[in-house]
Amino acid sequence: MHLVQILLPLFDNDGEAFGEELYSKIRSELTERFGGLTAFTSAPAQGLWKSEGKTKHDEIVVFEVMTADIDAHWWKHYREALETAFRQDTILIRAQPVSIL
Repeated sequence: MHLVQILLPLFDNDGEAFGEELYSKIRSELTERFGGLTAFTSAPAQGLWKSEGKTKHDEIVVFEVMTADIDAHWWKHYREALETAFRQDTILIRAQPVSIL
């Protein structure tokens, strides 16, 4: 079993908030495909990174799904669609193996 986490920004590069309808669409898509979803949206996380000697930041929400197998081809195309929808150079999607206890 794998836990897949999708880190999504709350604001675009100009500081404008993305509308709830975008997140709702993603929740629906993932729930339909994977049968469930966990969304961490009430307390946004903050991402920090260095770029060109400056510290940049994002406020993010995390969507998680569980899946038996990783379809890398599907995830690649889904990530690219998210990057377009959120107008981002990169959307981080990560997966890790998990054991159900």
